Amino acid sequence: MSLKSTIESEIKQAMLNKDKDRLRALRAIKSQILLAETEKGGGGELSEDVEMKLLTKAAKQRKDSIEVFEQQGRDDLAATEKSELAVIESFLPKQLTEEEVEAEVKKVIEEVGASGPQDMGKVMGAATKKLAGKADGKMISSLAKKLLS
Repeated sequence: MSLKSTIESEIKQAMLNKDKDRLRALRAIKSQILLAETEKGGGGELSEDVEMKLLTKAAKQRKDSIEVFEQQGRDDLAATEKSELAVIESFLPKQLTEEEVEAEVKKVIEEVGASGPQDMGKVMGAATKKLAGKADGKMISSLAKKLLS
C-alpha cells in the first residue's frame, strides 16, 4: 500500500474519531504528496524513496518550528507542531540512536577510505544515502566531523 493511500485511509479514520490534531497533520502530508506528484517532471506516482524524503522534510520543518516557537515563548504553537511531528514520525522508519549512527558513519569512513577532514564530502555523500530517513543530517554531519578530525 502506497503512502498516499495509507494517508487517505488515516484521514478518514481521524475524521470519524474527530481527532483534529491528527487530521491536520495528515492533511499536511497529503498536500505535500499531491504537490510532489503534480510537480513539473513528476511522473505521477511517487517512489518510496521520494515519499520518505517528503516525510523527513516535513518532520525537519516541524522540529525547526518547535525550536523557534519555544525560543519565542509560544508554547501553544510549539504544542501544535509537536503533535503534528508525532503523526509524521509514525510514518517514518524508526530513527537510529546516536551510537548506531556513529557506528554506521565509522563503517562509511572505512568504505570510502577517508583519512581526514578533507574527505568530509565523500563521507557525507555516502552516509546520507545509507542513512536516509533513519538519521538526522545534522547528527550525521557532526559525527562525521568528529570522527574525521
